[in-house]
Amino acid sequence: MVKICIIGAGIGGTATAARLSKQGFQVEVYEKNSYNGGRCSLIRHNGHRFDQGPSLYLMPKIFEETFNDLGEDIYNHIELLKCTSNYNVYFHDGETFELTTDMSKLQRSLEKFEGSEENTLLRFLNYLKETHIHYQRSVKVALKTDFQHWYNFFHPKHIPDVLKLHLFDTVYNRACKYFKSDYMRKAFTFQTMYLGMSPYDGLAPYNLLQYTELVEGIWYPKGGFHKVIESLENIAKELGAKFYYNNDVKEIVINNNGEAKGIKFKNGEVVDSDIVICNADLVYAYNNLLPKTNYAQKLGKKELTSSSISFYWSMNQIIPQLKIHNIFLAEKYRSSFDQIFKDHTLPDEPSFYVNVPSRLDPTAAPEGKDTIVVLVPVGHITDKNIDYDQLISQARTQVINTIEKRLNIPNFKNMIEHELINEPRTWQKEFNLWKGSILGLSHKLFQVLWFRPSLQCKIFKNLYFVGASVQPGTGVPIVLCGAKMLEKQICDRFLIKNKVNEMNYISITIYFLIGLLVMILFWYICLFF
Repeated sequence: MVKICIIGAGIGGTATAARLSKQGFQVEVYEKNSYNGGRCSLIRHNGHRFDQGPSLYLMPKIFEETFNDLGEDIYNHIELLKCTSNYNVYFHDGETFELTTDMSKLQRSLEKFEGSEENTLLRFLNYLKETHIHYQRSVKVALKTDFQHWYNFFHPKHIPDVLKLHLFDTVYNRACKYFKSDYMRKAFTFQTMYLGMSPYDGLAPYNLLQYTELVEGIWYPKGGFHKVIESLENIAKELGAKFYYNNDVKEIVINNNGEAKGIKFKNGEVVDSDIVICNADLVYAYNNLLPKTNYAQKLGKKELTSSSISFYWSMNQIIPQLKIHNIFLAEKYRSSFDQIFKDHTLPDEPSFYVNVPSRLDPTAAPEGKDTIVVLVPVGHITDKNIDYDQLISQARTQVINTIEKRLNIPNFKNMIEHELINEPRTWQKEFNLWKGSILGLSHKLFQVLWFRPSLQCKIFKNLYFVGASVQPGTGVPIVLCGAKMLEKQICDRFLIKNKVNEMNYISITIYFLIGLLVMILFWYICLFF
């Protein structure tokens, strides 16, 4: 039986463990912390429950597919609560906007900012049509296609889909095409922060996030987002996987032939295996767990997503002015993103997200109280000498002042009973996230699809990766797709008999020439038409 060691019990490692255990592999998972889930873990304090990371359950079909592949019905494991309204968006001047799946309410809200003529709704429907196309084509090309080799990327079959994706445009520019007001352009572009990116840099296809919110809705697992991880681990254990906690991996053991043969812990203990799968942060792993390579240095210099200063507040009462999801947007929208992604610091006036899980799920807080999570995007750690303690204090003051002013709650500060904080240094120390970047490698054009690091290591044999910084990308549902791709790669290698050999050199040459011709034509069309 093939033995597989997995480093990290995050969503990618846990889902992969369940999938490979079902296929009959001997799977062992080793996690540095005393709990599972990584960024999807929980924080508890005096009856308050906080989602440490993700709180938006989006793209529900991908979650369903994962459980179906394991022979399970997700609804036998998780009770999903649907948000009656997606967000309340608060602007700098006191204006508010409700983003909702209720079309009649949404139309009235749009008319307030875009005008009451019939063209307002038509432009919105055209926007929705575009995001639908981006969603469907992106799932097909980016989430369901394994770009293991360069010829997978250059295959002519992708051209019809790619031409529909506006790859050379941005999320913000596409919104400007359909919305006239500055308010709505902000309200339909802040979602790129789910990817840790600026809407002015985020590739246009990522407005698929707005589509899944508006059409499929925003959901929340009762008991916290961690219920997804908890359920997958239980299934994995039933299928034979073993999980070991408080096991901090020091290195991935590479033999003289360049093969991964196991893992070594900080206490000196070594566990042998036939295959190693790393769910730890990819850039961290290459620079800390593996022998030094030029590739590791290059990875360390690639563009990263943002970090965050996250406040976890136990409130001494219910705050009715706050809904389940609340977005507070800066007046100087573009410059606030520039300060995050170019200056790598806290904006002078930050946009931020406030989640109140107890508004939808009363089990998140003691009776008569609220649980609140505030996420303030901030630049990742750089060589700059930044006083993070001062930055945290500044962010806290800005958030409290903004909430008090825009929601007319003069004593909000005094309602905070207890506070916990995660910030760039925390993300780096607790979860080994490179430079404290909370979502790994950025999704710039040349850091996605085939250009993104592969699931299978190209340097060391028998080593694979799964997680935010490898294909297909960041975000819980996207990482779940990566786990499915990885399962197929390993099963193709070990379980499928009489496999067809890799393409011979003649076939590869033909593919290269066809692909090169097609890509030249594609670039020509995109640049000149």
